[in-house]
Amino acid sequence: MPRPIEALIHQPALAHNIRRARACAPDAQVFAIVKANAYGHGIENSFEALRSADGFALLDLDEAQRLRNLGWRGPILLLEGCFETRDLELCSRLKLWHAVHHEQQIDWLAMHKTHEPHRVFLKLNSGMNRLGFTPSAFRAAWTRLNALPQVDEISLMTHFSDADGPRGIARQLAVFQEATADLPGERSLSNSAAVLRHAADASVRADWVRAGIMSYGGAPDYPEHDIAHWDLKPTMTLRSKVLAVQHLHAGDSVGYGSTFIADRDMRIGTVACGYADGYPRHAGHGTPALVGGQRTTTVGRVSMDMLAVDLTGLPQEGVGSEVTLWGQGPHGGVLPIDEVARAAGTIGYELMCAVTRRVPVHVETLG
Repeated sequence: MPRPIEALIHQPALAHNIRRARACAPDAQVFAIVKANAYGHGIENSFEALRSADGFALLDLDEAQRLRNLGWRGPILLLEGCFETRDLELCSRLKLWHAVHHEQQIDWLAMHKTHEPHRVFLKLNSGMNRLGFTPSAFRAAWTRLNALPQVDEISLMTHFSDADGPRGIARQLAVFQEATADLPGERSLSNSAAVLRHAADASVRADWVRAGIMSYGGAPDYPEHDIAHWDLKPTMTLRSKVLAVQHLHAGDSVGYGSTFIADRDMRIGTVACGYADGYPRHAGHGTPALVGGQRTTTVGRVSMDMLAVDLTGLPQEGVGSEVTLWGQGPHGGVLPIDEVARAAGTIGYELMCAVTRRVPVHVETLG
C-alpha cells in the first residue's frame, strides 16, 4: 500500500469562502486569487469551486493558459503585469487583463501591434513600496496610457500593507483617493484583510475585491481573529497515520538531537510525515495536531519523513490512528492551518504552498 499521507482539497469549503467574500462586499465584483498554483491547492483542483467568482487573478502566463484550458472565458488579471514585450502577444491571444506598474510596461504597450486594445490596471504605490507609480507620477502614467490606441480601458489599483493590523488603511486610502480623484475607471483596492475588516466602507470595497488567503481558509489577521470569527472553512487538510508507538520513561528523549526529554512516563506515536512532505522542520515541540480528531501536540524534532505526537492522554489511539497535521479532522475536529503556522513561526500561506510533490492529493468535490 502507498505511504499513508495525503493532502485533501475541499471544494465545498473553497466555494463557501468565496461566498463569504461576496457577502462582505455585495456590490463589488470578486477576483479569486489563484497565484502560486492556487496557494498550493492546484488550479485544476480548485477551479470548479472558485468559478462562481467574477474573475481570476494570478501572476504567471502558464497559469492563465491553464485557466483558459479549463474553459474559463471571463476576466483573468495578471497582478504583476507583463515581464517583457512578447508577453503582450499572449495577453492578446488569451484576452488577459494586466497590471501596469512601471514606465517600461507602458513603452512595451506603445510598441505593441494588436487588433484588440488591452484592459490594464494602473497600479499606484500608496505606501506598500513594492510595485506601482508614486502619487506624483501616477497621473502622467495614466495620461500616457490613455493616449495609446493599444489601451482600451484603464482601471485603477493599489495594495494595502496594513489592512490586517492596527495601522489600518486610512493613510493609504487617502493617498489613493487623492491620486485618482476625477479619473475614470473601475477601482480595486481590497485584499482579504481589507475585505474582512474594512469593506463596510464602499470606497474600500470599490468595484473589485481580491480574495486571496480568505479563499483558502486562512485568517489574514490571525491571531487577533481566527477563521471561526470570519466564518471561513479550511480548504486543505494534510493528514497521515501513526506508524508506531513508543513508551517513554522520565529521562528518555525523542528524535534527532534529543531536543525533547520526557519528564514523566509518556506514550508517543510516530507519524508518517516530515519536512520532505512540506511539514515545517522548524515546528517545535508543542505544535498542535489532531489524532483521531482529538487535540494533542508534536514531540521533539521533525525529521525528513517522520514526526512524533503525544498519545499519553489518548489511550484509545495507536498504530493506524488518523493524524491531522492541519485542516479538517475526523469526528468534526478542525485544526486551522494558522495555528500550526504560528507554532512554527510562519504563516499559513507558506505551509499551503510548501506541500511537496510526493504527497498524493485528493479532491473533495462539490455536491
